[in-house]
Amino acid sequence: MAKLELKDVRKSYGPVEVIKGIDLTIEDGEFCVFVGPSGCGKSTLLRMIAGLEDISGGIFEIDGNRMNDIAPAKRGIAMVFQSYALYPHLSVRENIAFGLKVRKTPAAEIDTLVNDAIAMLQLDTLAGRYPRELSGGQRQRVAIGRAIVGQPETFLFDEPLSNLDAELRVHMRTQISELHDRLKRTMIYVTHDQIEAMTLADKIVLLRGGQIEQVGSPRDLYERPQNLFAAQFIGAPKMNIFDLENEFASLRNSLKLPLNAHHCGIRPDGFEIVAEGEGILVATVRLVEYLGNSCLVHAHVEGRDPIIIEQPANTVTQTGQRISLSANPSLVYAFGPDGNRIQVSGEQ
Repeated sequence: MAKLELKDVRKSYGPVEVIKGIDLTIEDGEFCVFVGPSGCGKSTLLRMIAGLEDISGGIFEIDGNRMNDIAPAKRGIAMVFQSYALYPHLSVRENIAFGLKVRKTPAAEIDTLVNDAIAMLQLDTLAGRYPRELSGGQRQRVAIGRAIVGQPETFLFDEPLSNLDAELRVHMRTQISELHDRLKRTMIYVTHDQIEAMTLADKIVLLRGGQIEQVGSPRDLYERPQNLFAAQFIGAPKMNIFDLENEFASLRNSLKLPLNAHHCGIRPDGFEIVAEGEGILVATVRLVEYLGNSCLVHAHVEGRDPIIIEQPANTVTQTGQRISLSANPSLVYAFGPDGNRIQVSGEQ
């Protein structure tokens, strides 16, 4: 088992603090995803867990045992990097077996572990090939196989799919998810892609500026964002935000929002196009993107802020058309002057 706990963990490079006091528990067998914008500290935090970066302050424990000064090889952790780092002169089978040979594992055990990994990752027909003869997705599967044979309690993935094209990313997401189901091991996965975070995670850790903004299930972060940053980062297209203190003050009454709400948020699918005069906002259509099962209407509200409205695919709108919009009260969010969410009537 591998339960990981970070207690006020910090990382500084000279006078610059990049990880600013992280408190986090990752349960045994959990699939935890670190997500956030570039520079938020997610990869640095992952490398600290792996032992590849020193911890400047705080405590990191695995199953109650302090790990701050334990060598990476003794932490029961395997890491899969963005770059595959395969040996070009070794075959698939030899690459997967390499670490076991270095550790002087008995030959019979090596054969068993490598064969199991090759079968699990469906690399049977590729076992004799060299890295140059493989696609990006196949190379990443070999890198994962090399991690599996070490039988770690925890797997760390540092943006492993960022070098792949869109179709391969979807395929590899499925394979990694299935791998987690089979191995029942703790997995920590770093990505800047919120789709990967939403589809893979049991728990999402949303980071910004070296601090945690919110922790929870994908549904928690999407349906119950704790602040403006979480509301806009999770969800594609992102939530539309309106300033209630200035040009959109009228929304406070029409949406029955609290007096201390400074902003309100409405997701693109929370809008409905209604008859003229019946809505809470009037917008001018600038662009319509047809996506097959839906369409995204890009519009400007009262000549000011651009917004995005998600509508059924059969919605008929044209560039330059003025439309009236209403909002589903259960999909309206309010945020206070500090940016934190305020409960509103009808919100779950």
